[in-house]
Amino acid sequence: MSKAAITGVHGYVPDYVLTNAELERMVDTNDEWITTRTGIKERRLLKGEGLGTSHMAVRAVTGLLEKTQTKPEEIDLLICATTTPDYVFPATANLICDMVGIRNIGSFDIQAACSGFIYALTTGAQFIETGKYRKVIVVGADKMSAIIDYTDRTTCVIFGDGAGAVLLEPSEEGYGVQDSIIRSDGAGQYHLFQKAGGSRYPPTHETVEKRWHYAYQDGPSVFKFAVKNMADVSAEIMQRNHLAGEDVAWLVPHQANKRIIDATAQRMGIGPERVMMNIHKYGNTTAATIPLCLFDYESQLKKGDNLIMAAFGGGFTWGAVYLKWAY
Repeated sequence: MSKAAITGVHGYVPDYVLTNAELERMVDTNDEWITTRTGIKERRLLKGEGLGTSHMAVRAVTGLLEKTQTKPEEIDLLICATTTPDYVFPATANLICDMVGIRNIGSFDIQAACSGFIYALTTGAQFIETGKYRKVIVVGADKMSAIIDYTDRTTCVIFGDGAGAVLLEPSEEGYGVQDSIIRSDGAGQYHLFQKAGGSRYPPTHETVEKRWHYAYQDGPSVFKFAVKNMADVSAEIMQRNHLAGEDVAWLVPHQANKRIIDATAQRMGIGPERVMMNIHKYGNTTAATIPLCLFDYESQLKKGDNLIMAAFGGGFTWGAVYLKWAY
């Protein structure tokens, strides 16, 4: 059976930079507090009327097609992981295909919050491994600024906007996705969620006035669950594939919080020099963090490198992927 290998990666972040200094003028916070607790120095925001998650995703997908010299008509499937779709429907994946010129294929969204890219990559890999498709694009993209309350210092310092995309193709050499684990626990839903905007609480004057359309996070509870579960799932996928810390070339963690990332790396026995980190530049871009890390570190990756990708997100969701780099 063929493995599903990543044969290309591309990322995009908007031009506008929201610095800690600017946030100091917006809410009661400061650079030292933000940096110490999160590791974030700045984040990117998508500005412009009528611009949604799809507009960033299109830039990532277009760059991916150009870099891999792939024509739109060669793509068999496109999956978009996002928490901030352009619309309730149609799927943001449909919009991406339309704007890129990809026609008459399957495309759909996956919603697993910050674990979305892990879920989408795991899903896309199945279509390659079974021989159903030969070229699958997996996108992680979020415009978190659309659902962040910039008067709430507990959330506005964390999140940013961005998109990343990878191309999956069959590998007969054994490179690509070797194993994956995806998990969830709905009991954690109220610790990190957006209360209104869905079918339970549709938009009304009351929901807007109560600010229920913004992301809510119970920071201490989320931190506690994230540290444990992201570290646990990373250690589990290493153990069941007989990997020691020295066997892993790179940890590719979801960029939620530097302390969570450090705890995960320590549990895995991996030094900081082998941990992909760009949270200081982009903040938490939700489903986009892992592909953006791959894009930023692409030049340092070598064929055959063992990568462990790990994430934790609202819901709660979490997961890990063990992948051998293919180029």
